[in-house]
Amino acid sequence: MKEELFSLSSYIHSNPELGNQEYKAVEAITAILSSNGFEVESGIAGLETAFKARFTKGTGGPTIGILCEYDALKNLGHGCGHNLQPSVALGAAISLSKLEETPPFTIEVFGTPAEETTSGKIPLTERGYFDHLDIALMMHAGDRTTVDGRSLALDSFEFVFEGKESHAAVAPENGISALDGVLMTFNGIEYLREHVRSDVRIHGIITDGGIAPNIVPGRSAAKFAVRASDRPYLNHVSERVLNVARGAALATGTKVEIIRHKSLENKLNVQTLNDTLLENAKLIGADNITPPRERTGSTDFSIVTHRVPGACIRTAFVPIGTSNHTKEWVQASNSPEGNKAIMTAAKIIGSTCLDIIYSKELLEKIKQDYLVEKENQKNLVVN
Repeated sequence: MKEELFSLSSYIHSNPELGNQEYKAVEAITAILSSNGFEVESGIAGLETAFKARFTKGTGGPTIGILCEYDALKNLGHGCGHNLQPSVALGAAISLSKLEETPPFTIEVFGTPAEETTSGKIPLTERGYFDHLDIALMMHAGDRTTVDGRSLALDSFEFVFEGKESHAAVAPENGISALDGVLMTFNGIEYLREHVRSDVRIHGIITDGGIAPNIVPGRSAAKFAVRASDRPYLNHVSERVLNVARGAALATGTKVEIIRHKSLENKLNVQTLNDTLLENAKLIGADNITPPRERTGSTDFSIVTHRVPGACIRTAFVPIGTSNHTKEWVQASNSPEGNKAIMTAAKIIGSTCLDIIYSKELLEKIKQDYLVEKENQKNLVVN
């Protein structure tokens, strides 16, 4: 299948589409799945570019979901390697469907749009599309082959301050600066940084600073992302950030509108499932296998792991230390190294699926470990 998989990846790379606009990608992906006997349901969860494709063999057995993303980055293209993911998912899923002598199983491929922006996995999760799965798996390109040991929970906010415009030279006393509210919010957050845990990340930008220097800004806005290693503590920190913005509005005489754009959970890890993926990576001879990264960001796959056991294999295709969302990643995403990563990741995920299909004991151990992890998460408290 490799030439067809490479062609699919190259086609998506050459036709980069932003989140919720991935029409060409979805058409190409689902056409291949349909031609290989998968039942395709398009436009799920109210998302035009989300889909589910299902193949069932026999009666009973585990149901395994393989998720893929395919959105590009604005003004950059596939700088996160999402064009590789559909080929990996199809390579693993279709190969499994062609095996003649296996125990019963069901494989479902999910197309999850807009990972970089609105996160299609959020409505898919909220509407229960993953709840029936025994396991959820996905691949992401990387500078090393490893598993996501953890991820940071995320809240993203927009603060829109309203003041009163006036001429900054002739009548400044008649104005109320919305920009002052934004700047005081930034300053207040700087003071907050000293009094939060070391895993917390708070980063923001000013998206509207006013119209002209000689006009007191009547409107100003900023966007912030707030992260922490677990949801209970993030809720605590996010509320403090919101209070900073509210206090800034009170202090400057402005009004602030708080808009919550997106919230993601920290990833729940199942060590048994992570170990199985890495064991298969070693058997296959994947490049640059390492322990999980010490520093990490956030992922919308995390919310899936709060419903079912899930794991993501990151597969090396660029030199260690090469950051994503760069031109280097764009170039590597359509290269021999990218194609090699497709085959490696498809084999890792396919082999892990086979381990689960053949071993009820392994699946049971994964589920038991997952329940323990969920209970541990539930018992987290903010000191």
